[in-house]
Amino acid sequence: MKNTVLIFFSVLLMVVTDTQAQPAKQVKQMADADSARLAELFRDLHQHPELAFMEERTSGIVASGFKALGYEVITGIGKTGVVGILKNGNGPVVMYRADMDCNAVKEITGLSYSSTKTMFNSEGIEVPVMHACGHDAHITWMLGAAKIMAALKKEWKGTLVFVAQPAEEIGAGAKAMLQDSMYNKGVPVPDFLLGMHTVPLPVGKVDNAFGERMAGTDQIDVTFYGIGGHGASPEFTKDPIVMASNAVLQYQTIVSRNIAAQEVAVLTVGAFKAGNSNNVIPSSAVLKLNLRWFNDKTRNTLIEGIKHINEGIAIANHLPADMYPTVEIKTTAAPLVNDKAMSGKINKALAALLPGQDIITDRPALMVSEDFHYLVYENKKAVYDFIFVGIANPEAVAKANKDGRQYPFFNHSGDFQVDLSAIPLGAAIGSTALLEIFRK
Repeated sequence: MKNTVLIFFSVLLMVVTDTQAQPAKQVKQMADADSARLAELFRDLHQHPELAFMEERTSGIVASGFKALGYEVITGIGKTGVVGILKNGNGPVVMYRADMDCNAVKEITGLSYSSTKTMFNSEGIEVPVMHACGHDAHITWMLGAAKIMAALKKEWKGTLVFVAQPAEEIGAGAKAMLQDSMYNKGVPVPDFLLGMHTVPLPVGKVDNAFGERMAGTDQIDVTFYGIGGHGASPEFTKDPIVMASNAVLQYQTIVSRNIAAQEVAVLTVGAFKAGNSNNVIPSSAVLKLNLRWFNDKTRNTLIEGIKHINEGIAIANHLPADMYPTVEIKTTAAPLVNDKAMSGKINKALAALLPGQDIITDRPALMVSEDFHYLVYENKKAVYDFIFVGIANPEAVAKANKDGRQYPFFNHSGDFQVDLSAIPLGAAIGSTALLEIFRK
């Protein structure tokens, strides 16, 4: 009897594994067959990057791609956002989100399809731009998956929703789409949300763990007010540059002296803007801050610490209350926490696509942030999974390791480079994950 039971469960395991292996194999073949088209699309997107809320060309390409595949298309959500919807009978609503915007970074990869483009940013300053975070790959993966899922409609039932989101880099795109009443404009409310992101792991490696995966973040502007005047007579002024400089140093004590060592937090001053002339003391100075955290208590400690330091500096400079520094929280994103059941289910399917130890589940959470999950932040019934996909040339990674470096490059750097072999594989990974989510 015992042997019979063991044989039964062994056969059952083989059936389940084969059930997952067959779609994965088919998806891989379809993605590989589409690799030339996808590579051409990727190179085109890479050469034509667009900053946050300026993704006019990119959104047009996405909308045309969805329409050509028979998807219902909704455009202009959150200014440049695009949604493609494919209804296929009764079943769950599964949403797949990819971001479109680029970075204000000068490309130094030397690729034949490098970006040489400049754009005027939201402050009217001309800056070099490139896809230094892989959003060109994200969009290409999404359009590749859209084609595969449309071709495999017999393999799944439900409603598939693809979202091309603007302005992830400034943490404002998902919120903009919601504030534009996305779910009141014909976009189905999802039961599941899936996203993927490039990381400089070797092509073929996937990082998909459950729990906390990315930190929460705030983008904050602090403005110090003073009394301007001639640089030769500082005694007649209240110098905001000195005040702000003092604040930069004092802010560093918030994490080191107010947050427990077991907690994780980051406070970075990314920009200091004040004055225009050598011999003029300005009347204001602005500090641009970035916070990273994993719980509300830590976040509150950071923000309250900033306010207390600001007030102390104002008092020390004998400023009236109406001239105290102001704190503007421009954008906020909560920590990203992958659902355990959803990530585990997807990993089982990906194991049929990726050989060996290519699915990583033990990497620590990243201190970078995302607004991807904001699309379901108010939807307590929805669960989500955010997968990190390796895009670096394996030989480049090996050389970096030999030289004592963990990665050959980092996201947001001018030498960030997506290996073209990651393009069809990313489409296959996304499609395999989607098919598994639709599976009961």
